[in-house]
Amino acid sequence: MTPQEIHKKILVLDSHCDTPIMLRRKGLDIGKRTDIGHVDLVRMKEGGVNASFFAIYVSNKWEPFECTFKALEALASVYDMLGKYPHLASLATDAQTARKLKDQGKIAIFLGMENAGPVHKDLSLLRLFYRMGVRYITLTHAGNNEVCDSCATEEKRWHGVSPFGRELIAEMNRLGILVDVAHISDEAFYDVLKYSTRPVVSTHSCCRALCDVPRNLTDQMIKDLAARGGVLQINFNPPFLDKEYSLAVDPLLDEYEDAEAAYAQDPDGSRERMEKAKKALFALPRPSYKRVVDHIDHVVSLVGPDHVGIGSDFDGIEVCPEGLEDISRIPILTEELCARGYSFDDIEKIMGGNFLRLL
Repeated sequence: MTPQEIHKKILVLDSHCDTPIMLRRKGLDIGKRTDIGHVDLVRMKEGGVNASFFAIYVSNKWEPFECTFKALEALASVYDMLGKYPHLASLATDAQTARKLKDQGKIAIFLGMENAGPVHKDLSLLRLFYRMGVRYITLTHAGNNEVCDSCATEEKRWHGVSPFGRELIAEMNRLGILVDVAHISDEAFYDVLKYSTRPVVSTHSCCRALCDVPRNLTDQMIKDLAARGGVLQINFNPPFLDKEYSLAVDPLLDEYEDAEAAYAQDPDGSRERMEKAKKALFALPRPSYKRVVDHIDHVVSLVGPDHVGIGSDFDGIEVCPEGLEDISRIPILTEELCARGYSFDDIEKIMGGNFLRLL
């Protein structure tokens, strides 16, 4: 079979897209092809992406009730989109539904939650989010919360998972909500493995051996995750793929984010700064899409092909790898896996099957 035939035959799943941000903040109509962001239903079709987890992101900077409201607002935007385009996409909560939708020529939209803040130390809210379709929760994001510590903070609040975090994990296990260890501290990672009775996932991370940043997993973490039946989904964010690029881009990203914030407050007065910051950011040479497959190769070399997949972080990253500029370009990964000698069965696992196995 050709790479194109393989890609068409398998079920391709991306475990992390921040597209609800685009729906909520920018009013994007993803039922039509657009040049805004990285994802819309048309480009998903073009890329042969049959299923995606739309991540309901909330900031660690928001107050608890604001987190809950923003999460509900984001969920509403996804449901509104699905209601508008029922012929293109439908909600899915399990692997069987995703496969059925693929056979019907429709895209399966799963729901994840990035940061457990909306639960607000109230397990009844967790159960509500489950009933609304949420099937994984990233325990925290860029800060410590009531559940666990983040890899992004120097000062740790809990030195792992909090007492409430243990209760949350137990109820997630009972309900069938996957525990996502992306963004959490190393201590919290090992607490999750200790307390979870079900396999856990990292929905959008990379390998620290290939890019030594705290967001990525060490070789031992990858082995321990796999030993519990879990899966590491490789993130497309260039600063997590390549250390040299990460060091070069950090000050450019800081300036871009500052310029973006200033532009939001004063578009006319900050337009020139914004354009200059954007030009500098996108002028920096980016890692190739092949670097994504390098990280896949590394996981396979450690634990075999049953514990790795793809979690792009599209619509949540500023810059994409060369050749993976948006979700329509996903078939290039199947082509590269074929070029590196992966079998049909292994490609089917990596491009979606491994994650589907846990649903």
